[in-house]
Amino acid sequence: MTNPTRAGSTPAPTRGAAPTAPGQAAPAAPVAQKDRGIVLLFMGLMVTMLLASLNQTVLSSALPTIVGELNGVEHMSWVITAFILASTITMPIYGKISDVLGRKPLLITAILLFMAGSVIGAVAGDMNMLIVGRTVQGLGGGGLMILSQAAIADVIPARERGRYMGIMGAVFAVSSVAGPLLGGWFTEGPGWRWVFWINIPLGILAALAAIFLLHLPKKQRGPERVRHDYFGMALMAVATTAIVLVGTWGGSQYAWGSATILGLIALAVVAAVAFVLVEKRADEPIIPLHLFADRNFTVTTIAALATGIAMFGAIGYMPTYLQMATGASATVAGLLMIPMMGSLLVTSVVTGQMVSRTGKYKVLPIVGSLILGVGLALLSTVKADTPTPMICVFLGVIGIGLGSSMQILTLIVQNSFPLREVGTATAANNYFRQVGATLGSAVVGSVFISRLTTLIAEKFPQGTGSAGGTGSLTPDLVQSLPDGVRVLVIESYNEALVPLFLYMVPLAIIAAIALCFVHEKPLATSVEHEIAAESLAEGQLLVTDEDEASDAVGPLEDATSGPQHRQR
Repeated sequence: MTNPTRAGSTPAPTRGAAPTAPGQAAPAAPVAQKDRGIVLLFMGLMVTMLLASLNQTVLSSALPTIVGELNGVEHMSWVITAFILASTITMPIYGKISDVLGRKPLLITAILLFMAGSVIGAVAGDMNMLIVGRTVQGLGGGGLMILSQAAIADVIPARERGRYMGIMGAVFAVSSVAGPLLGGWFTEGPGWRWVFWINIPLGILAALAAIFLLHLPKKQRGPERVRHDYFGMALMAVATTAIVLVGTWGGSQYAWGSATILGLIALAVVAAVAFVLVEKRADEPIIPLHLFADRNFTVTTIAALATGIAMFGAIGYMPTYLQMATGASATVAGLLMIPMMGSLLVTSVVTGQMVSRTGKYKVLPIVGSLILGVGLALLSTVKADTPTPMICVFLGVIGIGLGSSMQILTLIVQNSFPLREVGTATAANNYFRQVGATLGSAVVGSVFISRLTTLIAEKFPQGTGSAGGTGSLTPDLVQSLPDGVRVLVIESYNEALVPLFLYMVPLAIIAAIALCFVHEKPLATSVEHEIAAESLAEGQLLVTDEDEASDAVGPLEDATSGPQHRQR
């Protein structure tokens, strides 16, 4: 059997042949060293992923106190939306540029941006400065998330990648619980500004890990590949921002039929059409349009978009609701989210093992989407006097639904393309999922705040009973109000938020229907069919002819580095 070789070098010995050096144990040291290198690499990526995912949820418990102190409840949704929007726009940009410059310099840049945003947020004196800080955090956060996933694809072959990505999913689930807990602990202890200050030591740790632990393949691309799709990047940013502004401002700051909202809708449509035209002609498009020719990519993208809206729309404001409506402290509100994230974690691990064992994956995300719909419907029945354990059960049902579908959608996308396109396809799918998350946070937040303001005004016409209106309400203030006033405020929160969960049930149904059209392709068990001589995926072997490509199958060390291989 012919082994792939470095171009212009002496061919390596065939597998099974006698070693060239005396003794049989000589290769053990490089293999052990490589295993240690991958472990260190993975540890560094875990720190980076933790830094990114933690900050998607850490403010949820602290948010009521923050907006109360800064007197800006009308801008509350933007504290969450700004981070998600900025990270969404930058995800595909980081992914494409890192294909040319390499992951490591971009990852370090993203960490530094994230830390700069954390400092701005920590010293913010008003809501506008806080939102600016969250935006800068998002500009770095998009790189932290996508580059961590891409770096795994650089060095881990497809047949091994699933279990590593499963651990990454576990990090997200754990951080989703740890985030609200840390946010609550800081709010009740040293103060909410430590929600931002804590990112500085974490960021330094992540930066050191990136510098010293991430030994990724060098990018060796010709100058003809360094033609970035700047016009496409700009149009994508304009279209995404316009869509989110429509969701955020529509029906709250501006009427749906106002010139501002209609203008934003027109801008989004024009930018989206122009983006498609530009991508057709771009040498290196940010989102290649040929991806949509694959049915599995299209239907999973629709499902990911719908799931993202439902997920972030549901969990983004639940800690706030639990504090206001149940009287729970910020820390307890974080603990009350454990059933959801715990069931998500367990279910994702179990379903991942089921897919690995059976090779079947179509039914699970369909069932998961339907369970998500049931959980949202149950959550919409919550009343001001509903027992807190019952709310936790409903959240647990939502976690089961999400755990049965989220990571499998990514698996379907990755299994539908050759390895050289897996990174691009994954980034594009994540982009649309994040668009859904942004829309979910923006629309639910906008409608929730609008309804809450209206209900407070109706129940307290003079504004005196609500302690000056919704802008200065904090959980402690609500609990200190006279019983009659406090009950009215709690009922207002309940009536403003809970019915919105029912409106999201159709999104789960849409996701389930779309996934019925998935073509269940056999799962790849090796990397040999994914390697092509003329277009190599990152981290794969450089071969000199098609015969060598057909033989390019081996253990993990053969697909990452070694004296007989060259990485790209």
